[in-house]
Amino acid sequence: MSVFKLGMIALLILLLMIALMMISGLISDRQNQRDGVLEGIARSSSYSQQLSGPILIVPYRKAIHIWKLNAQTQERYQETIEERGRLYFLPERFELDGKVQTEVRSRGIYEARLYHADNHISGHFVLPEHFGLGDDFADYQFDEPFMAVGISDVRGIENALKLDLDGQQLDFVPGTRVPLLGEGVSVALPMETGAQQTQLNFAFDLRLQGTGQLQITPVGKTSSVQLSADWPHPSFIGSYLPAKREVSEQGFSANWQASFFSTNLQEILNRCAADQVCAEFQGRSFGVSFISPVDQYLKSDRSIKYALLFIALTFAGFLLLEVLKGLAVHPVQYALVGAALALFYLLLLSLSEHIGFALAYLLSASACVSLIGFYVCHVLGSVRHGLGFGLALGTLYALLYGLLSAEDYALLMGALLLFGLLVVFMVLTCKLDWYGLAQPASGNVEVSHE
Repeated sequence: MSVFKLGMIALLILLLMIALMMISGLISDRQNQRDGVLEGIARSSSYSQQLSGPILIVPYRKAIHIWKLNAQTQERYQETIEERGRLYFLPERFELDGKVQTEVRSRGIYEARLYHADNHISGHFVLPEHFGLGDDFADYQFDEPFMAVGISDVRGIENALKLDLDGQQLDFVPGTRVPLLGEGVSVALPMETGAQQTQLNFAFDLRLQGTGQLQITPVGKTSSVQLSADWPHPSFIGSYLPAKREVSEQGFSANWQASFFSTNLQEILNRCAADQVCAEFQGRSFGVSFISPVDQYLKSDRSIKYALLFIALTFAGFLLLEVLKGLAVHPVQYALVGAALALFYLLLLSLSEHIGFALAYLLSASACVSLIGFYVCHVLGSVRHGLGFGLALGTLYALLYGLLSAEDYALLMGALLLFGLLVVFMVLTCKLDWYGLAQPASGNVEVSHE
């Protein structure tokens, strides 16, 4: 075996890696195209939803008396200015019971999963005596209070919203009137601004459509959120994991519990109530993602990372057969087998877009193994050697699928595979005279393939 031939094989591997890089770029392009279609579906329906609220807001006007000095007469006089502001109150108790149904929307070969969440929201506010203002209460005048609920994409509201406030039915109107909540709804509250402590019981139903994710901000002093859905692959997201959850093939149910001690929302709200955006307030949320965990593009991209290993092992198998059996394989034959290995990834990508990754992998691997096995039978002039080579290659594809499926153990399985292959190679070549390979062997005859 000449150095020239080894150099040719190395050059073939380099050229095949360039082709594989182009296929990897194609995977990224198809993934970006898919993401663009999903973005278009969400743009024409509704995006991910985040529910923040309800919050009770009491606008106020306060008379502030300032003593000033008249520069000409040197007499003091009192000037009164009016300060405007708002008092913000979070619920003493916040409860949400949501039942979610999912549906698939298609555009071409791409699919997006939408959800419809039927939420029953209830709880109560406890307004302290004198709104917690103490002796300064007499200096305040109060405008009509209102309750605001932040909904990140109001296009997803699917029902007429009515508030049940201590048995009284009130209509919501668009807009929160609270910058940090963003989009949403609000409702005026016909409550008296008396001096006594007041408890307000509220309840309303909200049917909400969205895509991707549903998140809830636990605004209550104590909050309880119960979600159930027909989606069997939930990914729980946000700052808090559910206290209890059950996941089955029919769907999932999950329950979150939170309190002011863990969320610190009242202090955060007081700190940034006047801001247009309060990332800290919005970040105190939790929920569930309805994005499918089976991403054929991600798995195709992961599989192509093992391409160099596949090509190197396949070529090493050819070299081993050349050395042990005294056969000669032309570099062109190496190139054709390498091209078949590279085309496996293109077949896998194109088929997985239509029939799913698992079936696409089975069909692509079977086609490539069959083609290479058939070709090797003729290259080596032996059906037994060709079938053995195809069986070994099929085993490698099976091991690769195991690596792709076992994310947590992929490194361990990959290390054991490489070590096992090294053991086999060393055992088969332990008595081989490597120096003798550099000398022309009279017994080695180039195999003719007609």
